[in-house]
Amino acid sequence: MSDKPSPAGRFIAAAAIVIGLSGLVVSMLLNSIPKGGPRQIDGYQPWSPEILAVAESLPIQDGGRIKPLSAHAGFTMLALHGARTMRIADTRGNRYRLNPTAWMLDTLFRPDLALQQPVFRLDNSAVIEAMGLPPGHKRDRYSYRDIEAGLPKLWELAGNYEPIPQKERNPLQQQILDLAYNVRDYIAILNHLSFARDGIAIDADNGGPPLSIADALEMAPKIREDLTKARREGRNPEGPAAYLYEETYNAANLASRGLAMFPPSGPSDKTWRNSGDLISGVLNGEIEPAAPAIADLRMLTSAAAALKSGQPAFLTELTRLRDTLQSRAASRGEGRAVALEASYHRMDWFLKAFVVFALGGLAAIAMWLGGKRKAGTLAMWATLGLTLIGFLICATAIAQRCLIMRRSPIGNLYDTIIFIGTAVVVISLVVEIFFRRRLALGLAPVLGTILVYLSRRFETGDATDHLDPLVAVLSSNFWLTVHVITITLGYAAGLLAAFLSVIYILMRGLRIDQGDAGLRRGVTVAAYAVLCLALFLSLVGTVLGGIWANDSWGRFWDWDPKENGALLIVLWCLAVLHARLGGYLREWGFHLATTFTACVIAFSWWHVNFLGVGLHNYGFTSGKNVVWMFYAAVTVIILFGIAASLFEKRTSATLPPPLGRK
Repeated sequence: MSDKPSPAGRFIAAAAIVIGLSGLVVSMLLNSIPKGGPRQIDGYQPWSPEILAVAESLPIQDGGRIKPLSAHAGFTMLALHGARTMRIADTRGNRYRLNPTAWMLDTLFRPDLALQQPVFRLDNSAVIEAMGLPPGHKRDRYSYRDIEAGLPKLWELAGNYEPIPQKERNPLQQQILDLAYNVRDYIAILNHLSFARDGIAIDADNGGPPLSIADALEMAPKIREDLTKARREGRNPEGPAAYLYEETYNAANLASRGLAMFPPSGPSDKTWRNSGDLISGVLNGEIEPAAPAIADLRMLTSAAAALKSGQPAFLTELTRLRDTLQSRAASRGEGRAVALEASYHRMDWFLKAFVVFALGGLAAIAMWLGGKRKAGTLAMWATLGLTLIGFLICATAIAQRCLIMRRSPIGNLYDTIIFIGTAVVVISLVVEIFFRRRLALGLAPVLGTILVYLSRRFETGDATDHLDPLVAVLSSNFWLTVHVITITLGYAAGLLAAFLSVIYILMRGLRIDQGDAGLRRGVTVAAYAVLCLALFLSLVGTVLGGIWANDSWGRFWDWDPKENGALLIVLWCLAVLHARLGGYLREWGFHLATTFTACVIAFSWWHVNFLGVGLHNYGFTSGKNVVWMFYAAVTVIILFGIAASLFEKRTSATLPPPLGRK
């Protein structure tokens, strides 16, 4: 049989990989770019880079920890807008891409512009129609102004649907509720600094300037005294004191769900407060001494007033606010990682890794098509270089996350995706060192691209800050390190073994290997070795998990779905390896069974989170369609392998015997 590669088979395989990688890129672009082009906003002026740099590092308390404003803004924007960038244009034709910090500053300080921005993502036009609004043609993002007329109907529908249990709601009802919650949260951001922007109207009929909240709170003791005196005398409070109290109280209510950006002044107090907390606390005499709180509110008011004089003046006041809050947080030993986390989000490491791995995947295709020729060798070095760069980017991002969180790199479902993606690349390169067939090397960037893409889509859909503290049962750095990392490495090894078998099936089924028994044997040995590694890691990780469960919950094993999934991986790997060792599975059978390992791992790693039972309820999420699509893809490959093996067997049986034999 000829040693030349099969042009048709290689072309089909290369085309399939190119189409797959292109599909991932297109899907990511379509998911982040709104339909209908950038939204035009009259008079828009972009924030200066200096203002954005200061604003992104403002410390706030959110999700149980201190984080930069850019982190909170990013996940809030993801939840409302479905992306971390927003495209707008002005009347002069200039186009801008707003990052989360710029969008948050607009919402806080320039609500007249923010109300025109396409904040809310709505993929189902039926939601707009249910609100009594005309559908937006070729549009999937809507501004507050776009939907404002339908808000009364939205509140009515949400009130009707909220009592319905979540599992019994249809998709339209859930989407209406989601929009109602998003609009509510957005209004809270808009209102947070309304007191700083507007103040309290005093002698407005004669054009008198408004009274700042800070000045009103300076009079809080006198206001309380006058109101108390009126109640003692049995009359309704009225006059200036009653008016100031009512207006200040209303301002506190509007800001009550704002950003918790003010560290406590006293050493014994651990609660960060938002503007509403400060206003109500000073107004009612609950915060003593009141001077530090009033000074904080005055800084916000000064920043809002300075913006009217231009961005340079605003930058000065915003910098003063940032420095004051950072200094106070640092004196309490808090906010140590704010600057590092702001840098982490600004770098967007995993988007860079996605691009590098995708380029590495294209280089791998050129490597496979080029064979042993010079072009193939150059493509091999390009594949190796891009894969190593992608790995270093992912490793840097994971290291930064560990420093920010002060814990093991894996604590939630998102962490497992990026960790498995990085681990698969490393294990693939190790396999390539031992077997040198260029197959594991080419597989590394392809799998890296797929898993980084999955992490991006999961982060967008979940819209949750995965750097936030863990649930109490997971707050053990020792067990997170020894158990979770071990079991997750087992997932990575099992997936790599499965994809090595996929390569074998495609390679042999499409006749790409031209009957090269040595190549087939090398891939089989590599898949067998990696499957052994998956068995070892999964077994050790499962036992360690039982010890942790006994330490945390008082029992080693309880047939929890997550526990059962881990055991299923161990049993399946044992069955496949023993069947291969005992001769029950030949090469075709071994690779078909190893390919199915991907489904077993997907069930244990991902699918059990949808069952809604068990003590491992920290990972429940949405996204079942992705799992079913993965199962379907693996099933198609297995069916193709079965058909190819049967065809090969039938063809071999009908071939004439070699010359010299009867």
